[in-house]
Amino acid sequence: MKLKKLLRFKRAPRVPVIRLAGVIGGGMGPGRRGLSLDDLASAIDRAFDVKNAKAVALEINSPGGSPVQSALIAGRIRKLADEKKIPVHAFCEDAAASGGYWLACAADEIHAMPASIVGSIGVISSSFGMEGTLEKLGMERRVHTAGKEKGMLDPFQPEKPKEITHLKKIQADMHDGFIDWVKERRGERLKTDLHKNLFEGGFWTGRQALDMGLVDSLDDTRSKMRTLFGDEVKLIPVVRKKGRLARLFGADSAAQAITDGVISAAEERSHWTRIGL
Repeated sequence: MKLKKLLRFKRAPRVPVIRLAGVIGGGMGPGRRGLSLDDLASAIDRAFDVKNAKAVALEINSPGGSPVQSALIAGRIRKLADEKKIPVHAFCEDAAASGGYWLACAADEIHAMPASIVGSIGVISSSFGMEGTLEKLGMERRVHTAGKEKGMLDPFQPEKPKEITHLKKIQADMHDGFIDWVKERRGERLKTDLHKNLFEGGFWTGRQALDMGLVDSLDDTRSKMRTLFGDEVKLIPVVRKKGRLARLFGADSAAQAITDGVISAAEERSHWTRIGL
């Protein structure tokens, strides 16, 4: 009987699952971990090395973050998928927004829950205007630069039209790259003729995203994989490695980790707030 069960397990379809949860990018320190290629490369490689894998599943729950890390992670996934001829399915949970949607587009098919937040295909830069704040406190700020544009967009100085124009050009270039990636991956599935504001930074529910062609179905990982590969399909979680400092010292062993964790939580909260979560 045990032999029969073992043989049945070996024959069962296998689908490795990579979890991509949190803000993309992130700072240094044992308590500050975002999604980065450095942290995820090993897990991605191991997922595509699973013998006889029918597909690779990406479980995405991210409000976005670094465009560079988004591109690096998605690029690694696509490269291995193409090399090994393994289909990739992305599953949007609470959110696959901005960089989170960039990651989802690495998949051949994207699935979401009806209430998932999807989209936010745009670029944002936010700061504060604190001109005159230090003077009111009786403080003097001293800044010295080599290069006349090194102090660009200083929040303690009045905004300069030339600097804002420069920033807008950078944002436009990043935005164009994002749009090109989405169009490349989604192709004719996008309903751009019906939804003119698809690339204007808006975000929608999974149900609305399905109507727009941003996702392919409303489904979760287990249900979809069972539909595709049968009830005996085995979902294999592929866990990403711990950060270097956490491996050396343990994230809970250093006072710095507590500080980093608080800062990281505040940064992450600001990303989620942008999409109302």
